Amino acid sequence: MLSNNPDKSGPQAGLKGKVAIVTGGGRGIGREIALALAAQGANIVLVDVDEKTLKEAEAEVSARGGSALGGKAMSIKADVTSSADMEKLADEAMAKFGSIDILINNAGITRDNLIMRMKEDEWDKVLTINLKGTFNCTKAVSRYMMKQRSGRIVNIASVIGIAGNVGQANYAASKGGVIAFTKSAAREFAPRNINVNAVAPGFIQTAMTDVLKEDVKSKMMERIPLARLGTPKDVADAVMFLVSDASSYITGQTIVVDGGMVM
Repeated sequence: MLSNNPDKSGPQAGLKGKVAIVTGGGRGIGREIALALAAQGANIVLVDVDEKTLKEAEAEVSARGGSALGGKAMSIKADVTSSADMEKLADEAMAKFGSIDILINNAGITRDNLIMRMKEDEWDKVLTINLKGTFNCTKAVSRYMMKQRSGRIVNIASVIGIAGNVGQANYAASKGGVIAFTKSAAREFAPRNINVNAVAPGFIQTAMTDVLKEDVKSKMMERIPLARLGTPKDVADAVMFLVSDASSYITGQTIVVDGGMVM
């Protein structure tokens, strides 16, 4: 588990020297989570298929963590749909840092379409990246966490996996699967002191939502009691709670971060 040493104080103490893998860490929510972890002293392993954004994120994360707390960052171009890539990722992280304490399964995509129009490859690609990718990375990393008898795994799901949405049957199925997978993994790994939880974001302000027309945004706001889109930081804050000592007795749960949209 993360340190509960009473002689340490402050939010930085619990993560300094810890090692965190963040998939889909090159941009958006994944990068924000990596930055938040680095700011509290964790060593970060960024994983993505886009090498350009990956290197940019590595530089930003290194600056955020390294200068203040001694945390380091490395980036690995890898495909979460490849079990071989994920095994290699876990091995390289261990070789570099000597432990894996935190895994953030964030990599994911959308390929929206109505069921009657959805192509088979649109279904397969979303399920393979979002759900199989979570399985592949968890399986690879859990080998080391089981030996350590400690670890925190946080899977990024979605409120769509809870409530469903028109035109997103593939995405809903994948994220609903992530939530169910989280519960099963939590039961399996609990005897080895590994907590597994999920965060389910609602409408989050990203590059994807920035290009939406104002009338579309307005309709989205009408569904949110707090009357604003979430930010990547809102999601990162929930993740930070789940990897901190404050959540040591929480496992198998899904924290919804959606401004009250789904209650």
